[in-house]
Amino acid sequence: MIRFLARRIVYYVVLVFLATSLTYFLASATFSPRSVYAERNPAPPTAVVDAKLDHIGVNDKTPIIVRYGHWLNDAVHGDLGQTIQDRSVDDAFWPRLGVSLRLLLVGSVIGIVIGVLVGVWNAIRQYRLSDRVSAIISIFLISTPVFLTAVFLKIGATKLNQDTGQQLINFTGEATPGLTGSWWDLFVDRGVHLLLPTISIALGLIAIYSRYQRATMLDVLGSDFLRTARAKGLTRRQATFKHGLRTALIPMTTLFAYGFLGILTGATFTEKIFGWNGLGAWFIDSVQGNDVNAVTAYTLFASVVVLIAGFLADVMTAALDPRVRRS
Repeated sequence: MIRFLARRIVYYVVLVFLATSLTYFLASATFSPRSVYAERNPAPPTAVVDAKLDHIGVNDKTPIIVRYGHWLNDAVHGDLGQTIQDRSVDDAFWPRLGVSLRLLLVGSVIGIVIGVLVGVWNAIRQYRLSDRVSAIISIFLISTPVFLTAVFLKIGATKLNQDTGQQLINFTGEATPGLTGSWWDLFVDRGVHLLLPTISIALGLIAIYSRYQRATMLDVLGSDFLRTARAKGLTRRQATFKHGLRTALIPMTTLFAYGFLGILTGATFTEKIFGWNGLGAWFIDSVQGNDVNAVTAYTLFASVVVLIAGFLADVMTAALDPRVRRS
C-alpha cells in the first residue's frame, strides 16, 4: 500500500507542475496586461507602463520563457508574484482560501454522504415509487446548471423573506458586515449565509452520486459473494452494508475525486451569484482583468485540491480493496 501511494504522489506532483505551467503559458499568450494601463485616461507614458509591467513580471516585450523562469523561481520560494493592481498575490489569495474551502468542503461532504445513502436506498428498493421519484428528481437536477439552481434558490429565499416580513435567510456574502456578538451569534450568522450556496452545490452532487451509487449497488446485490454471505447466516441488512456497500464504494472513490473539478467550477459561479469573496469570484475577476499571475495561482490551487482529492480516493480504494494494498 505504501509503494502504491508513493507512486501516486509522484504522479500528482508532476501533474500539478504541468497544469500550472500550461496555465501560465496560455494566460501569458492570450491576456493583455498592457491594455489595463494603456487604456487609462489620460494614458500613461509607454516607459511608465513598461516599468510597471516589468515590476509585476508580465511585460509582453519580455520573452514568455524568461518571464516563466522568473515566476517559477519565485513560486518555488513561496512568492506567487504580484496582481495586475500591483498587490501581492499571496495577500489576495490566502484570505479567500478559507472562504472557498468552507463552501467546497461542506457542499462536497453533504453531497457525497447523502448521494451514497440515496443511491443505496434506491438500489434496495429498485422500481418502487421512491426509486422512480428519485430518478425523476435526479435527472432534473443533473440537467440544471449549478448557476441556475443558485438563482432559483436566491429567488425563493427573497420571496420567503418578503412573505414573512423578516430576513429569515441571508444569502449575500459569507457573513453580515459589521455584525457583533458572541461567538455563537457569529457562528449562526455564517451558517445562515452558508445555507443556500451549500444547497446549490450539494443538490447536483446528490443527484449524480445517487445514480452512480445505485448502479454499482445493483451490480453487487446480485453477486455470488453476497448470496454466500447470506447463506452463512448474515441477515440481509448485515450482508448488504458489511460486504455489499464496501464493494460498491470502490468504483465510486474515483468519481468522488475527479468530480471535484466540477465542484470547483460550480463553486466559482456560486460565489459570484451569492457575493462570496472567495477564490472562484477572484478567478473570474482576474480573467476579466487580464491578470496572469492571479489566474496561475488559482490554477495551482485548483490542481492541488483536485489531486489531494485524488490521493484521498486512492487511500479509500486501498482501504476498501485488499488487492490494491498488495500491489
